[in-house]
Amino acid sequence: MSYQQPALPYSENALEPHITAHTIGFHYGKHHAAYVTNYNNLVAGTPFDSQSIEDVIAATANDPAKTGIFNNGAQAWNHSFYWNSLSPNGGGTPSGALATKIDEDFGSFEKFAEELKTAAATQFGSGWAWLVSDNGTLKVVKTGNAQTPLTAGQIPLLCIDVWEHAYYLDYQNRRPDYVAATIAHLLNWEFAEANYQTTK
Repeated sequence: MSYQQPALPYSENALEPHITAHTIGFHYGKHHAAYVTNYNNLVAGTPFDSQSIEDVIAATANDPAKTGIFNNGAQAWNHSFYWNSLSPNGGGTPSGALATKIDEDFGSFEKFAEELKTAAATQFGSGWAWLVSDNGTLKVVKTGNAQTPLTAGQIPLLCIDVWEHAYYLDYQNRRPDYVAATIAHLLNWEFAEANYQTTK
């Protein structure tokens, strides 16, 4: 039961000019695809092959002998989540229950956005910045390399990929500019709201 790379929820050029088709082609078509292929090859013929990718990530997270499975599985999952965290019609501010909760837990949307920008910009090396629900409280967290909030008991609502392959073709070393553009124009608040509703 191999893990299938989900189709992009939009065309490769749909996020332009903020993220170009050139970047999406490499990021989705090469990097993400390679994680999926590597993961499937590593779990083939093992008991993990019949388990969900989320269960495999949880089972291998702290096992040094299974680092390869965890890294490729978590990266495959993180990327699938990332594509859904973005939308051609994204950006702006959320509405509904999530907007209210952001105001309660961060003080304002503006304070949340600054915290997310800081987390994404200051993640040393490769990694991710996330909006998560942690025991009912919204938090911004960052994870390195393939790490994911799933293994910390947190529920991801949105994420921004800050591996260099996510932005370097478009922004070179200007990660903060990529992060700012993503927050302002691309974050998929409908996806985040749907994820938030599962926590209630």
